[in-house]
Amino acid sequence: MSYQHFAYYYDQLMKDAPYEHWISFFQQAVASVEAEVSSVLDVGCGTGSISIPLALKGYDVTGIDLSDDMLAVAHEKSMNQHASVQYLQQDMTEIEGLPEFDAAVIFCDSLNYLLTEEKVAAAFQSVYRHLKENGIFLFDVHSLYKIHKIFSGNTFAENAQELSYIWQCYEGEYPDSVEHELSFFVQDEDARYSRFDEVHMQRTLSVKAYEHLLEEAGFRVLRITGDFSEKELEPEAERIFFVCQKLK
Repeated sequence: MSYQHFAYYYDQLMKDAPYEHWISFFQQAVASVEAEVSSVLDVGCGTGSISIPLALKGYDVTGIDLSDDMLAVAHEKSMNQHASVQYLQQDMTEIEGLPEFDAAVIFCDSLNYLLTEEKVAAAFQSVYRHLKENGIFLFDVHSLYKIHKIFSGNTFAENAQELSYIWQCYEGEYPDSVEHELSFFVQDEDARYSRFDEVHMQRTLSVKAYEHLLEEAGFRVLRITGDFSEKELEPEAERIFFVCQKLK
């Protein structure tokens, strides 16, 4: 699943997303395992909202995403912010032609766009092949609680002058999945509105399922937490974070 029209309004709609928390999580996780990290692979990088601040902190960042529209926005943002990031259009389940990195991240629930366990396994294996020995792998996913209690059957909306949206969530065809139906209305220079519609599907797995797939791919799971906290995972956590390391 890749973003289309939505890519060009993504940052405006996500203006309140706590990207600084993901950056802090990354730095704290790297420090906690005493890893020396200089190169980072940002998988599912979107518009570069993680890649750019990491690059500005001195990391050598490569961002990959399936959507060429998202990558176009990311490239423009990087140029405007004087951040050196290499962007490539690639499928996270079939990463090819890249070197090995000290660390890899899949943040902002990008992994949830993979709808089968086989695809998730392929993504883990693909990341594993592109990490150096003892490399660090960090990612987050929606929790089962969020899929069933926050998303499914609910509608979200915002009525702003330049950009408004209606976001309806339905139970998806896969177990523990959700279908997002997005309609957004964009005002042009003549004060007329254009409507764009997109459908996005996401699925999550149980924590044990992710642990199993990670171990099968060759990772050691070091820590699992929720909602940017370092505390033990709570049952009502909406976002689950994994800190993993590539085994020798």
